Amino acid sequence: MASFVIEGGHSLKGDIHPQGAKNEVLQIICATLLTAEEVTVHNIPDILDVNNLIQLMRDMGVTVCRKSVDTYSFQAADVDLEYLQSDAFLKKCSSLRGSVMLVGPMVARFGKALISKPGGDKIGRRRLDTHFVGIQKLGATFNYNEQRGIYEISADKLNGTYMLLDEASVTGTANIVMAAVLARGKTTIYNAACEPYLQQLCRMLNRMGAKISGIASNLLTIEGVEELHGTEHTVLPDMIEVGSFIGMAAMTRSELTIKNVSYDNLGIIPDSFRRLGIKLEQRGDDIFIPAQESYQIESFIDGSIMTIADAPWPGLTPDLLSVLLVVATQAKGSVLIHQKMFESRLFFVDKLIDMGAQIILCDPHRAVVIGHDHALQLRGGNMTSPDIRAGIALLIAAMSANGISRIHNIEQIDRGYQNIEGRLNALGARITRI
Repeated sequence: MASFVIEGGHSLKGDIHPQGAKNEVLQIICATLLTAEEVTVHNIPDILDVNNLIQLMRDMGVTVCRKSVDTYSFQAADVDLEYLQSDAFLKKCSSLRGSVMLVGPMVARFGKALISKPGGDKIGRRRLDTHFVGIQKLGATFNYNEQRGIYEISADKLNGTYMLLDEASVTGTANIVMAAVLARGKTTIYNAACEPYLQQLCRMLNRMGAKISGIASNLLTIEGVEELHGTEHTVLPDMIEVGSFIGMAAMTRSELTIKNVSYDNLGIIPDSFRRLGIKLEQRGDDIFIPAQESYQIESFIDGSIMTIADAPWPGLTPDLLSVLLVVATQAKGSVLIHQKMFESRLFFVDKLIDMGAQIILCDPHRAVVIGHDHALQLRGGNMTSPDIRAGIALLIAAMSANGISRIHNIEQIDRGYQNIEGRLNALGARITRI
C-alpha cells in the first residue's frame, strides 16, 4: 500500500491542465462494445479505474491500440463471449465500479451479459435497481445466481418502451441508453440524468448512427437502429479536477490558472466556490484564481447560514462536496454541507477534526463547518484515504497544514487523479510518494 508524505504550508503558482473526465471515459469505453467497427477516443486520463477497464476490454477480446499518450482505439469485432462466463472476468468486474455499464451494450449487441456486484468506493450503498429495472423494461431477463454471486442477464431482442426512472442515476441512464439504441422501436426515458458526460455519450452514439433526441434534458427519446458504426470522440476535461484545483488554490493562498476547463460544462461549480468567498475569473476557457489571504462565506439573503448541498445535474455534483467542505475550514464564517446522495461520504471529517478543523458532524449526511479564517492553521496528521474524493480533500488539507502529513491507501486517489503529486510538485507543492 502506497502513501503520500506531504510537507504543508507551500503555496502554488503557475498553470495546470485538468485531465480527461474519468466519469465520462468509463461510459465511452463501454459504449465501444456496441459496434464491430473501430472507435477512437482522445483525452483519456492515465488513472487506475480507466486503465483497469481498458485491460478488461483487452481480456474480453477487444482490439485496443494506444495511438498516443492519451488516445486509444477500440474495435470490438471479435469479443470472446466464453471469457465473459469465467470467474476471472467476474472477479475483475467486482473490483471495478464502471464495469456495471458493460451490461447495456452486451445485452443490446450479444443478447446476454454476466456481471458481479461492482466494487469501487466505500461511500455507502450504491444500488443498481435503476440499471436493472430500466434494462428489464426493454425486455431483458435478470437472474441472480446465488452460488456464484452474479447476475445473469439475457434477451432475444430488446424492444423500445416508455420508462420513468426512480432516480436520475448517471450510470443507470447511460446503461439504459446504450441498451436502447439497438432496441426495436422507440424508447422514452423520463427523469433521465443530463450531466455533460451523459450528453457526450449521447452525441457520440448519434455520430455512430444512433437516433437520440432530447440531449441535455431529462426526457430522452431513442429510435432504435439495426447497427452502429465507428467514430472519433474527445473526452471533456474533468470537472472534479477543476474544482479540486480551485480548492487547492484557495486553501494554500495561491495564484493558479487552470487551463482549458470547458467552462460552459462546469455548471454551478464556479458559483459554489464563489459562495465560499473564493474569487475566480473566467479568462477565455481558462479559470484564474488570484492569491487570497482571506475568503468569507456568503449568507442567504435573509441572513441565515449558507447551505451547500448536492443534487442531480444541473445541481452541484456530489463528488465536489468533500473539497468544498475542506475549503470551508479556512474560510471566514460558517456553512452547512448537506450530502444528500451518499450516506457515508462525510465520515472522513473525523480526520479533519484531528487536524484542528472545527466541524460538527450532525449525521451521515450533514456537517456544519466553522471556518478558521486562517487564524488557526490545520496541523499535519496521519490519515487513510477512504475513497477518491475524500482522498483529494485530505490531500488539500495536508497541503495547507502546518507540518508533515501522511496519507495512506493513496491507491484510492490514483483511481481518479493522474500523476497528481508530479503535477502539483511542478507548481510548488512538496508531496512524496512512498
